[in-house]
Amino acid sequence: MTNILYVEDEESLAMIVSDSLQAHGFMVRHVTNGQQALVFHNKYRPDIIVLDVMMPLMDGFTVAKEIRKTDLLTPIIFLTAMTQTEDVVAGFKLGANDYVRKPFKIEELIVRIEAALKKNGQSMAPSKLIIGDYTLDCIKSLLTFGDSSEKLSYREVELLKRLIEQKDKVVPRDEIIRTYWSNDTYFTGRSLDVFISRIRKYLAQDERIKISNIRGVGYMLSVD
Repeated sequence: MTNILYVEDEESLAMIVSDSLQAHGFMVRHVTNGQQALVFHNKYRPDIIVLDVMMPLMDGFTVAKEIRKTDLLTPIIFLTAMTQTEDVVAGFKLGANDYVRKPFKIEELIVRIEAALKKNGQSMAPSKLIIGDYTLDCIKSLLTFGDSSEKLSYREVELLKRLIEQKDKVVPRDEIIRTYWSNDTYFTGRSLDVFISRIRKYLAQDERIKISNIRGVGYMLSVD
């Protein structure tokens, strides 16, 4: 799955863009200022960065300059209302791969993201995953078994996708919570157990599929 670091201080816009990108199969980590952007870049090393310019604490141009001191490869797309020619030129001189002017259409942003990833030698994650006799359509959020399909929530899709991608490997509990519920103060380990139980029920028609609870560590999906 493609991991996007999205840096935008306008919360309403950020929510719309994040939801749209997630609906198209991307994993989005959203932060609201430049200092957070540097911390998250260094910690998670995203596949691509979508970066506003006018932000508190540290502007996007400074963020890009700092990132390019140690990372010359990760694509950076500026997404900003600063549309003057000199601003665009400055962005590219700082190492940006693209510059998208606000207002914009989400379809345009997605095309720009895909193009930047391809130029960087990366490819989009597959939209469909096979596990046993099931097919998970990550775009439509559908889990299909034979002629029947189950509509999954976004987080159910992301969690199942992670387990499938790491088949026969343990996915740590704290990694799951940190990745998918880091901004949800009400989410607990018990809540994760409920999600896992729900996914087990979705997969129950293929008895070969198991999701094992590795006590104190995490979960592992396997197919006998």
